[in-house]
Amino acid sequence: MANNITRRDLFKASGTTALGLGVASLFSACGSGSGSDSAISGKTLKVGLMGPYSGDVAQYGLAVRNGAKLYVKQFNKKGGTKSGKKIDLVVQDEKGDATEAVNVYQKMVEDNVVGIVGDVTSTPSIAVAQASVSDNIPLVTASATAADFIKYGKNAFRACYTDPYQGKLMADFAAQQGYKTVCTIFNSGGDYEKGVNDAFVKEAKKKGLTVATQESYSQGDVDFKAQLANIIAKKPDAVLSPNYYQDDGKIVTQARELGYTGVFLGADGWANIVGGDEDYASGKDLEGCFYDTSFVSANDDKHVQQFIKDYKAEYKSDPTNFCALGYDAAMILLTAIDKVEKDGDAKDYEDYKQKVIDAIAKGKVEGVTGTIKYDGTGDPVKSTLIIGFKDGKEYIETTL
Repeated sequence: MANNITRRDLFKASGTTALGLGVASLFSACGSGSGSDSAISGKTLKVGLMGPYSGDVAQYGLAVRNGAKLYVKQFNKKGGTKSGKKIDLVVQDEKGDATEAVNVYQKMVEDNVVGIVGDVTSTPSIAVAQASVSDNIPLVTASATAADFIKYGKNAFRACYTDPYQGKLMADFAAQQGYKTVCTIFNSGGDYEKGVNDAFVKEAKKKGLTVATQESYSQGDVDFKAQLANIIAKKPDAVLSPNYYQDDGKIVTQARELGYTGVFLGADGWANIVGGDEDYASGKDLEGCFYDTSFVSANDDKHVQQFIKDYKAEYKSDPTNFCALGYDAAMILLTAIDKVEKDGDAKDYEDYKQKVIDAIAKGKVEGVTGTIKYDGTGDPVKSTLIIGFKDGKEYIETTL
């Protein structure tokens, strides 16, 4: 990932604010998506792949695209579906914009896709999810964490965790570690940060932990010493910093400069805080800190290591969490399509889409971000890695 874009841009708005203006205009052009039975009768099946491939959040869309394209390439190379059909990817750039995302979605509906990997960021993903309900198009997002994404219809699934899930998880981990007093510092203008923070605080209190203070800052701030001084005065056992790695790196570094030697906790926004293109905090300062994520190259699981090897061979670079989630999102969708092709009992295009949705909901895949299945909603049931830092390197502390 490039270093001049913050991941905070990735997960803006849960949808109600971002989509509050012009909802009717966004969806007025949406058709019934009746499609054509010819979409499932040829030698290929069209699958959509959409995301921001230009604009401010392009690096995340491109990472997801790389992962998804790698899986599709491997799938086709192995012969495609059990019926012998290959996947024809319809790739479209929505530029990180909700209105453009709906336009892209409509083009894919007109192309009679049998499913879509996308979208990537939360606001466009929610717009697409709303538009897709009447068409019953199977959607699998790699990375949209906003809870609202799956609430509109049963056709939408995600490969990633939600913000509230991560907050609860890290509070449970804090309790397991025996911490008694915790504090938090978070970007009050970010839905991702606030969502993780609020869930952490709620669960921490349930677990009997004392939340001594919640310090907030504004988007774009670079000096956190005033907030950190207030935190240090509370003498916490641990501090939750559920932000993105550029901010978290500054926060940890400044806290060490002020003399705080305790534990920092984070969510998946910490990925790439060290060991990527740039170390946002030193390995020494990160010693003893923890965050949750679904993918890390330190994982010696055979699926992970094979994926890393394949990704490097294809793109000549190391994969990130977004690449891995894109790979798994494509795996989820194509595994379901393969089952429908194997069963061979879809009556028509509309029935085919519903069977793909049902296959996702009832299926299970061994992804590079863990074993993924669903239990009544579009949120995945999957294990979570807790990553620690030791001697300047990341390691897996535990799996929850």
